[in-house]
Amino acid sequence: MRILDYICKDCISINVQADSKEDVLEKLAKKAAEVDSSLSAVTVYRVLRDREELGSTGIGGGVAIPHGKLPGLERMIIIVAVSPEGVSFDAVDKMPVKVIFLLLAPDDSATLYLKVLARISRFLKIPGAVERLIGARDQEEVRRIIETLDDRL
Repeated sequence: MRILDYICKDCISINVQADSKEDVLEKLAKKAAEVDSSLSAVTVYRVLRDREELGSTGIGGGVAIPHGKLPGLERMIIIVAVSPEGVSFDAVDKMPVKVIFLLLAPDDSATLYLKVLARISRFLKIPGAVERLIGARDQEEVRRIIETLDDRL
């Protein structure tokens, strides 16, 4: 299992501008609905907000991993967003979030969901990974960075 297995070509956004956690979650929900027409942006946003109410998915170090399970979703989806300016996300370290990995999974995929979530977390802890993603010039460079560093896991 590799992270790129779940990231489609259009699942990467760079230079994301957002004023708040809610704003970036709305943008990510819309992106999810764009890449998978079976999804409703409103439903995705609601799932993400419900998860955030349990505690922020801003894990510190400029990183957030919002995630949730959706009934009827046929495949796992990862959306990567890079915001070089940063977004206030209520992260545990109170710092702005610059790299976001959104994970959406089918409702019945508990084991795989947890494995992918753990892999993303390990990936983002590789020294220099976050900085390299922030500095990426385009979607293809983000893909190459993920591919190269994912091989280290």
